[in-house]
Amino acid sequence: MKNRFNNITSKEWLPFQKSWFIEQNDKVHYSKNIRFFIKYDDDLYQPNVFFKGSTNKVDVFSEVVHENGAFLYTEKDIDKIENLQYIFLDLRDEIYADPTIENYNKVKKNTIELLKKLITKLKNRRFVSILIPNAFKEHAYYPFAWDLSYNIATGLSLKDEKIACLEKDINNIFQNEVYYELNFRKDENSVLKFTNIDTGLFNNISLKNRVNEPVFFSKRWEIIKPKRRNKKEILHPAKYPEDLIEMFIKTFTDKGENVFDPMTGTGSTQVAALRIGRNAYGTELSDFFTEIAINRLNELDTNQSKETVNNNIQYKILNKDIRDITKNDFPQMDYIITSPPYWDMLNMKGAENQAKRKKKGLMLNYSDDKKDLGNIADYDEFIKELSQIYFKLTDILKPGGAITIIVKNIKKKGKNYPFAYDLAKILQKKLILIPEFFWLQDDINIAPYGYGNTFVSNTFHQYCLTFVKPDDR
Repeated sequence: MKNRFNNITSKEWLPFQKSWFIEQNDKVHYSKNIRFFIKYDDDLYQPNVFFKGSTNKVDVFSEVVHENGAFLYTEKDIDKIENLQYIFLDLRDEIYADPTIENYNKVKKNTIELLKKLITKLKNRRFVSILIPNAFKEHAYYPFAWDLSYNIATGLSLKDEKIACLEKDINNIFQNEVYYELNFRKDENSVLKFTNIDTGLFNNISLKNRVNEPVFFSKRWEIIKPKRRNKKEILHPAKYPEDLIEMFIKTFTDKGENVFDPMTGTGSTQVAALRIGRNAYGTELSDFFTEIAINRLNELDTNQSKETVNNNIQYKILNKDIRDITKNDFPQMDYIITSPPYWDMLNMKGAENQAKRKKKGLMLNYSDDKKDLGNIADYDEFIKELSQIYFKLTDILKPGGAITIIVKNIKKKGKNYPFAYDLAKILQKKLILIPEFFWLQDDINIAPYGYGNTFVSNTFHQYCLTFVKPDDR
């Protein structure tokens, strides 16, 4: 296949498509992006690139650009810029220096005004990359990257995000900090009229004063390879690793406390909870999976694992729609952890995973039940219905208790749906968002999506979104 997008080989192309990376340093990061997002051709012997960042980062970026034979424009060159192949905005230092909403709003406004000046100078179907972190300040968490993503998407097509994972503390904001690389494209779907919008992501920050000091992870990401699934577990089309669940349960609960999963599946949450001495509860819409989950728990109880030594540990799973539960069905919960259907993606015919499961004669979706969230075709309806379920769950969650939801953003028919952002935005109306955790996957083959034509990442990171119920609710 002829490579019309850049001048690199598949050996370099494929690793770049992974949706997360462990950062080495700015120079390495900048170099990989420059090599991927520019192309040398007959029309433009020396590709033009625009960069904005702090002074020291301009110096590093300039060195990389010249090493790769391109030409660099910066803000002082605005009036003479033409034929841009790539725009790169590094906003990290501006946010790290002052991680407040007031400063962020200035950064956002300046970024939008800058893009308005630059976007007509960017060649069609070329990319804009923006580096920006979310931030924590005075016991409140501000998802600046998500808010900026919504705003820039008013003018450009949001094509992908990459998660940068750092091994060390950066600016004393978090240990093992992460930041976002947001990638937008100028194309036929771009409006090119940017709007500074209020996304509502910061409207309920005042809730911070109604909760005790929340639990934070000292590490914001982890590479976790799920253990091999047994014959019963593989019947379920989507399953998360029990090692991940145990880590969260240990963080947010003590032994003897109550853990709940409203979408139990084959019982992974409950098995993880029992193994480390917590009471395990849940509901499951499918009678088929309910039976598997209960059998797994009965077998675990009979075998009496070494860690489960407390005979008073309880477990209970109901074959019931979570929308129909009452306070009489379960005791008050200390912690809730779950992973919902990723919209109706399991019903998408032709997906690679679907083809493999069909060949093995396995179930392709959760169920054919009309109440099943995985069978809702309309995205807005799906998000609304899912949010109402989580709001209902707060009735059985103790004040100050936490709920963790494992999700990932969705790509469907060439469009990106920021599922994690959308869900967090709605849930913050009643719950307090604390820093997200990333479950990273590194044991999946990289597919050459878009090879030779454009950038399409392989989504190998999942959000573990955690919210706290305010004390006075």
